[in-house]
Amino acid sequence: MSKNKLAKFADMETYNHVFQYPFGKLKEEGSFPQKGKWSEFFKNDNPIVLELGCGKGEYTVELARLFPNKNFIGVDIKGARMWTGAKMSLEEGLNNVAFLRTNIELIEYFFAAGEVAEIWITFPDPQMKKATKRLTSTWFMKRYQNIMVPGGLIHLKTDSPFLFTYTTYMVRDNQYPVVFQTDDLYHSNWVNEILSIKTYYEKQWLERGLTIKYIQFQLTPKTEWTEPIEDIEEDTYRSFNRSKRSAATPNEEA
Repeated sequence: MSKNKLAKFADMETYNHVFQYPFGKLKEEGSFPQKGKWSEFFKNDNPIVLELGCGKGEYTVELARLFPNKNFIGVDIKGARMWTGAKMSLEEGLNNVAFLRTNIELIEYFFAAGEVAEIWITFPDPQMKKATKRLTSTWFMKRYQNIMVPGGLIHLKTDSPFLFTYTTYMVRDNQYPVVFQTDDLYHSNWVNEILSIKTYYEKQWLERGLTIKYIQFQLTPKTEWTEPIEDIEEDTYRSFNRSKRSAATPNEEA
């Protein structure tokens, strides 16, 4: 691990709005003391919104700026990237934003039932080879349901035709109500202030002529899930500088 990364991790240890709980630390301590108590941290009962795979955290910070009456938590295992948004929000004095450095697979350890109102999934690795690693798979839907309010909203923004198609099949097969979907966001009739927020990588993908896909749906409660069985054509390109932050293994702490 580079000295620069270590310095950023050490710096974030001094930030009271950053919680660093990779698999090793969670295993060592056995539990996360903030679970079920996020309203105490934010000092209000406003809705909690997660951004999973937040990367540099710019989407989390921009959402917090736009919606002071909601609380936003960026989640990612890549702390060196997260440092950018964490430092920015600290310097701006944003009291409705926090960051959690952990593996997304462990999300149930950090939030109690009904504690989360919305989830944003912004440009995750499509994980074309293994469905259970996709952040919109039924494997993850079960875990999201355990922490979300009934009918909570899930947003997916992606440049991946494969992941977007897979997600639409998953939503259809499990009869989740769709609020809106489009396979070309910036040429649709529903580009609002939220959706116009562009991440670092999204700007580069748009410059390459890639279209951005978006779907918003409600996570209605279920006891059984149906995983799509269709064969989906894999993406024929590699996204520019795509990270694998959403596919971190449980012992990854970089």
